[in-house]
Amino acid sequence: MHDILGGSSPTARPITGLLGNIYSGQVPFARPVGFVPPKGGVAIPNANGALPTVNINGIPLGTGLAGTRYAGGQANGQNQNNVNQIQTQLGPDGLGLGFGTITVIDDILTSTPDFGSQQLGKAQGVYVASSADGSTQMMSFTAMFEGGEFGDSINFYGVYKIGSPMSYLSVTGGTGKFKHAIGSANVRGLIPSGQHVTDGAETLLRVTVHLKY
Repeated sequence: MHDILGGSSPTARPITGLLGNIYSGQVPFARPVGFVPPKGGVAIPNANGALPTVNINGIPLGTGLAGTRYAGGQANGQNQNNVNQIQTQLGPDGLGLGFGTITVIDDILTSTPDFGSQQLGKAQGVYVASSADGSTQMMSFTAMFEGGEFGDSINFYGVYKIGSPMSYLSVTGGTGKFKHAIGSANVRGLIPSGQHVTDGAETLLRVTVHLKY
């Protein structure tokens, strides 16, 4: 499952919350410049005096399924150990800036981790930043498979823990040959192979499904 924020071919878009406003320019007198600040722009500190932190793609940390972590080496002069630690930016209410952000997805499902491998279908739905420290995303989406004679799909619901070796989602049903399906899915974050270059920030998930129907 390939989740891509920003760039020329995104598959996910924040639509609510502060990060959603930054993405679409829905703050007073703002222009929709996306996540990357314009040349010569001045970063505005948040409520606790910290400057906004971005990864090497210009996406604010705390955004998307990568959360406060990013797999791309160093960021802002920090070593890899610091990059892998939680780096929550607080808003005026003391909660993380990304808390409550709803992101809509139309992610591509492939048979192997390589982006250019056989496409199995699409994962469409939402995920919501459900913890104040930016460590979890509540996910609700439907995996729709291509080539299914009866419109085969599987519905998933649960919490994805960013940085955890494994997260678990519930299978809440399906259509086509997966009608009345029940079960669970193991979700593990992977590092993109780099065989397909994208100018957005990609989060790659391996989803292993266990079904009974």
